[in-house]
Amino acid sequence: MAGMGKRMRPHTLTVPKPLIRIAGKPIVQRLVEDIVNVCNEKVEEISFVVGDFGKDVENSLVLIAEKTGAKGRIFHQDVPLGTAHAVMCAEKSLSGKVIIAFADTLFKADFRLEEAKDAIIWTHKVVNPSLFGVVITDVNNIITSFAEKPQMFVSDQAIIGIYYFKDATLLKNEISLLISNKRMVNGEYQLTDVLQNMMKNGCRFSTETVSEWLDCGNKDATLHTNQRILEFNKNSKLIDDSFLNKNSLIIPPCYIGKNVEISNSIVGPYVSIENNTIIRHSLITNSIIESQSGISNSNIQNSMIGNNVVYRGDIDQVSIGDYTSIFRSAEPTE
Repeated sequence: MAGMGKRMRPHTLTVPKPLIRIAGKPIVQRLVEDIVNVCNEKVEEISFVVGDFGKDVENSLVLIAEKTGAKGRIFHQDVPLGTAHAVMCAEKSLSGKVIIAFADTLFKADFRLEEAKDAIIWTHKVVNPSLFGVVITDVNNIITSFAEKPQMFVSDQAIIGIYYFKDATLLKNEISLLISNKRMVNGEYQLTDVLQNMMKNGCRFSTETVSEWLDCGNKDATLHTNQRILEFNKNSKLIDDSFLNKNSLIIPPCYIGKNVEISNSIVGPYVSIENNTIIRHSLITNSIIESQSGISNSNIQNSMIGNNVVYRGDIDQVSIGDYTSIFRSAEPTE
């Protein structure tokens, strides 16, 4: 999770993309919990490969690991040299059984991890395989080859960015060989090249398919993910007891955090509102509003509004980063 998250700006100018909150939890926390839930054994350690995010962010990541009962460790990728290089930055954690995941992916799965297999790549069936890296398998679901964004159809099973290895030492050795031989593609060391070599050397890669693959790569994808997460959890408690409702209609499913106040408004469906936010005289659907913000006299949909934002406007779709104030209409009286 060392990338700059440019496709999610302005929201990633102050917060790393994996720490953007969806329905009350950071993206990376949901990913960690999903992975822990499919494991049959206790997860002993969770390592995060980050850029220069600062100590506060690193401490919050360690806390996410500790909440699952695991030890949290931080490693740094100071230069963006590709996915294989990023994994190797956590070299001290590459032993025994290991799962590797890219931190802007969430999923829904109905299986338990088969840890006796050599290696597993998690996939999802897609409509347009030419946009993805895909795997080609035999009749036993053993991977025979990989294809990166194939222009002719070879498979519709896209790699979602989550991998399991029974013996991480083999993975580490292959990455070391790739880097020492300076085998780069467009200036980066690619994990796909490592997997190809492992397969040539006898490692058997199986597949596990997820029932839903949720991307958080840009605003619209993140809003869709928020929508699906709210759907998955619609029978759970999504509204905090401290919520103050003044003459407003809440259309479920919505997440409403602590000390939120909503007055003379219609909110929902598919809206997540974080702690200490105040909404007045507004209509809001399919949106994420972070903490400590104030929205008034607005009609918004398909929008993301950051932390500590004040917005009073007449644009129906907005993407506003933290610590921003926008006033485009008069404030109505209560």
